[in-house]
Amino acid sequence: MMWNFIQTQIFGMKWLSILIGQFMSVLGLDIESRIGGSIHFFIYDVIKITILLCLLIFVISFIQSFFPPERSRKIMGRFHGIGANIVGALLGTVTPFCSCSSIPIFMGFTSAGLPLGVTFSFLISSPMVDMASLVLLMSIFGVRIAIVYVVMGLVIAVAGGTLIEKLHMEDQIADFIRNANRSFEMEAPSLTFKERMIYAKDQVSSTVKRVFPYILLGVGIGAVIHNWIPEEWIRIVLGGRNPFGVVLATILGIPMYADIFSIIPIAEALLSKGALLGTILSFMMAVTTLSLPSIIMLKKVIKAKLLATFIVICTIGIILVGYGFNIFQNILF
Repeated sequence: MMWNFIQTQIFGMKWLSILIGQFMSVLGLDIESRIGGSIHFFIYDVIKITILLCLLIFVISFIQSFFPPERSRKIMGRFHGIGANIVGALLGTVTPFCSCSSIPIFMGFTSAGLPLGVTFSFLISSPMVDMASLVLLMSIFGVRIAIVYVVMGLVIAVAGGTLIEKLHMEDQIADFIRNANRSFEMEAPSLTFKERMIYAKDQVSSTVKRVFPYILLGVGIGAVIHNWIPEEWIRIVLGGRNPFGVVLATILGIPMYADIFSIIPIAEALLSKGALLGTILSFMMAVTTLSLPSIIMLKKVIKAKLLATFIVICTIGIILVGYGFNIFQNILF
């Protein structure tokens, strides 16, 4: 009962949904109607996601202040083999918050001489399974699904990095990265508690400014799906009737550019309309990990063969995870 309260009232903020519904009723709006339901969905999800966004970014950024790139590089440099890939993937979970933000850090790690597989484990996990995604997924899908999602994302990151390491594709890194001068690396200065708090606050401000338009767009799309698109259409395309739903969702997700905060309301709406869980999660993984803008940025850093390998590994991993979730959906819910 205690965990159910935490999940529904703290993470899910059901009290907020009820409060907004009561306020709309006072104004004479019927939340059971399409228009009223869309407005209720939009207001509730925007407020809920924004609150969670601010709290999560503050906490994660405060933790991240202890792990500047140079310190992270030294930590990862102490490990070897698959252990190093695991550490790289885990460090990716404390770096915000989209694939394009992870690429500059990936470049720094690579130019610093870290093994290629380790840096790719970081690059895969950073946008896919950050700690914020765990809490947000808990608020929508529940704790079991959130934990399994994060674990499977880390598995993809570790397996992908390990495979890339075994392929010995170091020559596929852009020359300006491989030939970077490493003699000027310096340990970041220690920060006081006040400075870490200021850093976390600044990260909240800059991230909210950057992603809030995408939150509005994502919630708007979710409101349309939730209240205007017939459930039968979603079931035909992304439900159990379509054996290729996972593949379709993955392909549809790649051209998009969004982070976990803006894609959650779309996933929530799709789930309520009958889309299969694994299909939805594959869509989320594709959007956050393989977005077209991030691929374009990555093309400037790695050569075509390695880029294609990265895309293929992530795509296969995402599709396998999607079908796995679909098979065990009844157990997880």
